[in-house]
Amino acid sequence: MRHKRAGYKLKRDVGARKALFKGLVTSVIEHERVITTVPKAKAVKPLVDKMITLGKRDTLHTRRQAAAFLETPASVKKLFDTLGTRFGQRSGGYTRITRLGNRKGDGAEQAMIELVGSELVKRAAERAKRKEERLKAQREGREGEEPSE
Repeated sequence: MRHKRAGYKLKRDVGARKALFKGLVTSVIEHERVITTVPKAKAVKPLVDKMITLGKRDTLHTRRQAAAFLETPASVKKLFDTLGTRFGQRSGGYTRITRLGNRKGDGAEQAMIELVGSELVKRAAERAKRKEERLKAQREGREGEEPSE
């Protein structure tokens, strides 16, 4: 019996499970959304929330704690520079799990784990990119015109 034994085993030994969790948490922080299976997403959700909570308290100690868990320096930088400030006023619930249906190959139920608000950030970035392209096209259109006499 597994009384008072919290957490997910995911049919892996300790080392493989730790490596899986570190990789998934790093990917969620870098890409802001990851598609995986439902049990993995449920297992990783509290770890991602814990990392973002560390990101909100920007001290040397929390940076070292995050760097010990995350796999890339770029993810540590993003955690403290962008995500910590983005979720500064929010007191929890930084991630969302959305079920996507079954995988074609083995029928495993897929889920997308994403950071709350990442869709707004991506939409704003796309909008800024389109606006920049429009301004560039207008400038090129004006430069191509012949001055009228």
